[in-house]
Amino acid sequence: QVQLVESGGGLVQPGGSLRLSCAASGIIFSINTMGWYRQAPGEQRELVAAITSDGSTNLADSVKGRFTISRDNAKNTVYLQMNSLKPEDTAIYSCNAHILVVGGWRGYWGQGTQVTVSS
Repeated sequence: QVQLVESGGGLVQPGGSLRLSCAASGIIFSINTMGWYRQAPGEQRELVAAITSDGSTNLADSVKGRFTISRDNAKNTVYLQMNSLKPEDTAIYSCNAHILVVGGWRGYWGQGTQVTVSS
């Protein structure tokens, strides 16, 4: 059973920083793309950032220059460093990973972590 467990969310003031982590555990042969999505109340879920196994990254225009995605392949973990946070970054952030397991490649989601940016 593969699980993605996120941590690092919380309440932060505008201009502040948070670092999200997402660790994959279970019987994992390989992980391809890992990414972070977010969903604000009343909005559709959107891709925030993604990173491939070789380190290529893709960030949404709204977070470029403020957020950084990275990963530690040895730990099966992806990180999202969020700086200069704005109230509009408030959302539930969920990680996603494309993982090779016994049955083949599968997509997995974490449970989500709340990020609230407010004074």
